[in-house]
Amino acid sequence: MSQKHTPDLSLIKRIADDVGTPFYLYDESVIDDHARRLSEAFSWNPGFREYFAVKATPNPYVIDIMTRRGCGVDCASRTELMLAKAMGLRGERIMFSSNQTPGCEYRLARELDATINLDDISHIDFLRENGGIPKRLCLRYNPGSTQVASNFVMGHPQDSKFGMTRAQIHECVKRLIDLGVEKFGLHAFLISNCVDTDYYPQIASLLFGLALEIYRETGAIVDFINLSGGIGVAYHPEEREADIGEVGRAVRRDYERLIKDTPLHPMKVYTELGRWMTAESGMLVSKVIHKKDTYKNYIGLDATACDLIRPAMYSAYHHITVAGKADLPCDHIYDVVGSLCENNDKFAVDRRLPNIDVGDYIVIHDAGAHCRAMGYNYNGKLRCGEVLFRPDGSYKLIRRHETPRDYFATLDYPGLV
Repeated sequence: MSQKHTPDLSLIKRIADDVGTPFYLYDESVIDDHARRLSEAFSWNPGFREYFAVKATPNPYVIDIMTRRGCGVDCASRTELMLAKAMGLRGERIMFSSNQTPGCEYRLARELDATINLDDISHIDFLRENGGIPKRLCLRYNPGSTQVASNFVMGHPQDSKFGMTRAQIHECVKRLIDLGVEKFGLHAFLISNCVDTDYYPQIASLLFGLALEIYRETGAIVDFINLSGGIGVAYHPEEREADIGEVGRAVRRDYERLIKDTPLHPMKVYTELGRWMTAESGMLVSKVIHKKDTYKNYIGLDATACDLIRPAMYSAYHHITVAGKADLPCDHIYDVVGSLCENNDKFAVDRRLPNIDVGDYIVIHDAGAHCRAMGYNYNGKLRCGEVLFRPDGSYKLIRRHETPRDYFATLDYPGLV
C-alpha cells in the first residue's frame, strides 16, 4: 500500500513565500531510491541500464540524480536530444525512441552517436539520407493481435501507431545486415501504468523469443532487448505498488529459460522507465484562493489543468491532501478546480477531504512524471515552476515560473512586453 507523505506546512509556507504558488516539488531522495532499487532488481544482468524517459520529467536537475547512478536517457525529440547533449551525454547513454521522425532529429541523434530505435521499415532509407545507418540499431516491435497486454491509455497493440510487424522486423534485419549493421536491439512498448509484476516478463519473453527467431533465420546477433516503460505507481493510497524486485526476478527466470544457453548470451536488458522513476517523488502544491457553494461545493486553486492535465485528459486519480490538516477527518465533499474556461478543469470530483479554508495549501500527489511536462497555455495561463527538495533539507528552484514575456515571446506585435 502506498503511503502519501505530505511535507510539513512550515516547509510548504517557506517555499511558497520564496517562489510563489503553485509549484512542483520533487524529493531527490525518492528519485535516488527508485534508481537504486531498479538497479538492484536487474543486477543479475551485467549489461543492464535504465534509460530514463525524458518526456516524463524533462528537467536536467532531476535527470542528473539518475545519471549519477549510471542511468542513460530515452529521448523522443530534437529538444530532448539537445537536453541530453547539454548534460554531456552521448553514445550508448542515449536511446532515441521516436516515431514519424523529422530528418533533423535523426541527424542530431547520429551526431550524438545515440542508439536509434527504428519505428518503421520505411525509415531505413530515410535514416540513410539523414545521418546514415549506424553499426548498432534497435527495432521497435508491435505484436499486433497476439494475446499480449493492453490497457486504456495505450489501447490494443494492433491499434497502436508504434512499431513494426514480425514480418517487417525480419525483413528489416536482412536489409540492415546488407547495410552494415552489426548489432541489433529489440524494443516494444504495449502498456502504460501497470502495477502487475507479469507485464515485464511477458514483454521479455516476447522479445527473447523474437531474438532467437532472428538469430536462427539470419545469424544476426541481438545485443540487447529494451523492455521500454509501462511499470506504474499506486496513485490510490489503497493500491498495491509494483514489486520491482519481483519484476527483475521474473525477467531473470525467462532469460535463463530462453537465452542463457544460446549463442545470444550474454544479452543486455534495458528499461525506459519514466513514471516509476519519478512520479512518486513529485507533488503539485497550490493555494486555495476561493470557495464556491452552489449545487456543489467547490475549492478554487491558483493551479489549473494547464499545470496538471492528467485528471482532465484521462479522468486520472491523484491523491490530494491539505497541508497541516492530516489529522482532521475527511468529512467534507468537494470538487477541487482551477480557473480555466473549461468544465473539465478539475483535479478531483466529489472528493472527501477535511474542511478547507481560503489560504490553505493543497498537495496533489504522485505528480513527478507526465504532469508539469504536459503543461500548456490555454487561456493564457502560465505554467508553474519546479523546486527540488534535497536530502539535507535545503531546496532549489530548478525551473522558474513562466512570465507574460515567455508567453508573448513568439509574437512580434507592438505594445506586448
